[in-house]
Amino acid sequence: MFNIKSLYKKARSKNKSIVFPEAGFSDRILTAVKYLQKKKICTPILIGDESSLVIRDKSLISFTIMNPKTSPLKTKVTKHIYSKRKESGMTMEEAEKLAMDPYYFATALVDLDIADGMVCGAETSTANTIRPALQIIKTAKKGGIVSSSMLLFGKNDFLKGKDLLLADCGVMVDPTSDQLATIASQTVDTAKLLGIDPPKVAFLSFSSHGSAKGEKVEKVQKAAKAFSKPGVISDGELQFDAALKPNVAALKAPNSPLKGDANILIFPDLNAGNICYKAMQSLGGMQAIGPILQGLKKPVNDVSRGCTVEEIVTITAITVLQAKEKKQ
Repeated sequence: MFNIKSLYKKARSKNKSIVFPEAGFSDRILTAVKYLQKKKICTPILIGDESSLVIRDKSLISFTIMNPKTSPLKTKVTKHIYSKRKESGMTMEEAEKLAMDPYYFATALVDLDIADGMVCGAETSTANTIRPALQIIKTAKKGGIVSSSMLLFGKNDFLKGKDLLLADCGVMVDPTSDQLATIASQTVDTAKLLGIDPPKVAFLSFSSHGSAKGEKVEKVQKAAKAFSKPGVISDGELQFDAALKPNVAALKAPNSPLKGDANILIFPDLNAGNICYKAMQSLGGMQAIGPILQGLKKPVNDVSRGCTVEEIVTITAITVLQAKEKKQ
């Protein structure tokens, strides 16, 4: 089972700074950052009004707090946003306005290497997290995509302590076959970062090895064929149970190299992925961490608006590990 304490220990050794644009208006974020600083998992940078935050909680006086309206970095951030968006028609006046937005200000800090990563989403949608990141930080590969994975772990009779990564559950609405293959590759990288090794990839469908026909099945079959990662076992198309239960795999997909032992599940679209992870979390008693964003030049991560403080802390530790990975 996934070891959170080990994750925190690894993050602690990296000595990274993570910026939190929602610190000024999220109680959960404030509780999380106090824990993060106390346990030295990262050095938090809080975006908000310093006076208001310190009046609210005197312990925050020891934190780095930046107010976009009064920060000495205001001009630098504005010029940086303008440089990234001027080709899209943005004016300097529009850049100045965006620089006042805590999400854009924090994203610019990451792109300027003032912060090593960003965590937000407790008070906004995934789209509002990703939009600034795509506009300012951009994708790791030119013309590349950003996807997400969800880490699920915990006591469950069906999985018997197995850790899973599910993708995509938060970003790509209806990926093509080639995009599904890319999502799988990105998720394998995330699995290795988290110590889920060896990664075993299943491309999911309502069909197992041709038991059903149609365009939706063919899309998954093409994705499975297009996927290639040295040393990684993969298969598809497979139904959920054929991917995870050896006895079912023996009946439905006897020639599958996975043999019902997948730990990375690639869903055909966002509907399937999002519904499945929430069902596993709500009904299966699994802990869900994410969305873990994949494919950006520098790490920005989203949390669900229903997240707990512990989930914020855990995704922050993952962001710290991603920051090290991005600089290698």
